[in-house]
Amino acid sequence: MMSKVLNRPIRVLVAKVGLDGHDRGAKVIATSLRDAGMEVIYTGLRQTPEMVVNTALQEDVDAIGISILSGAHMTVFPKIIQFMKEKQLDDVLLTGGGIIPEADRLKLADMGVGELFPPGTTMASIVEYIQNWVTENRNF
Repeated sequence: MMSKVLNRPIRVLVAKVGLDGHDRGAKVIATSLRDAGMEVIYTGLRQTPEMVVNTALQEDVDAIGISILSGAHMTVFPKIIQFMKEKQLDDVLLTGGGIIPEADRLKLADMGVGELFPPGTTMASIVEYIQNWVTENRNF
């Protein structure tokens, strides 16, 4: 159960970073989050980590979701974390999904990345994770 009631919709930035041109999954996630009542900003393809963090700052998002299938997760997520720290986005969730080996998931978690969802994860579990994280970690 959620301990706080939100007085506004959760705002989520969904992004594709780098040269990964597969965005069907990101669009499905964006639609599912919208259907769950969240405000979603989808950046489209070929974003840089810095562009993602700047957009997150401008849009005052609660969470950033990165869809990554290119294998560049050990480069992309640490760069995003670095820019988030520089911009003092300490209370914004960085999460994502794609094909990410368990060992890399654990390393990224140690750096501050939230849950990373593999293909086949239910939309309901992603929605619930974001809702729970935001209600516990953001001030409204």
